[in-house]
Amino acid sequence: MKHSKRYLTAVALIDRKGYTLDEAVLKLKAGATAGFDETAEASFSLGIKASQTIVRGTCGLPHGTGKSVRVLAFARGESAAEAQQAGADHVGGDDLAKQILDGWMEFDKIVATPDMMGVVGKLGKVLGPRGLMPSPKTGTVTKEIGRAVQDLKKGMVEFRTDRFGVIHTVFGKASFEASALKENLTALIRSIQERKPEDGVKGRYIKKAAISSTMGPGIVLDVNEVQAVAEQSE
Repeated sequence: MKHSKRYLTAVALIDRKGYTLDEAVLKLKAGATAGFDETAEASFSLGIKASQTIVRGTCGLPHGTGKSVRVLAFARGESAAEAQQAGADHVGGDDLAKQILDGWMEFDKIVATPDMMGVVGKLGKVLGPRGLMPSPKTGTVTKEIGRAVQDLKKGMVEFRTDRFGVIHTVFGKASFEASALKENLTALIRSIQERKPEDGVKGRYIKKAAISSTMGPGIVLDVNEVQAVAEQSE
């Protein structure tokens, strides 16, 4: 695979493995030279039996994601009014479900009250493959729908291990101040640590971690510092 000159220049900034969080976010910002505001991305390789265990959850980033999030809320009655007041972009029930089945997808996240899951459940084949199905485990099926909407609008990210036991998610934009990126990354590390399974972990829980910008190379984090940050949440 042939890389661009811009990419190779960014790679040249990476002179060793195992950067501290402070060093890594500075490297990320220095290497984000594309003609748009690149997204800050993170990956974590976990010491779990990926075929038997799934680690998933949400994290409210202190400084948000830098992206406007369109939230759809499945709710009725007082809960619908609460979702609307909290800033949901779309609120409804069967009407919204029909639109989705007809191909409408003008939203980024979905929340629902428990009593609406009979309606939402019919959308599994459409929403599931896109990672949009709400779930109690991620806080997107809840009676406190107003709070859930607010969290998503402010910058709550969802994460989930893939079949290899790796989490891929975002934690901001390259244009963020380095301190803001570090605080978002720290919050993400601690959220993943809080979802550590009681069983099925072999050796170190967070085995490897790296960050990058959308078009930049991976920057490996010092796993000992990552572990120290993670343990501060316990």
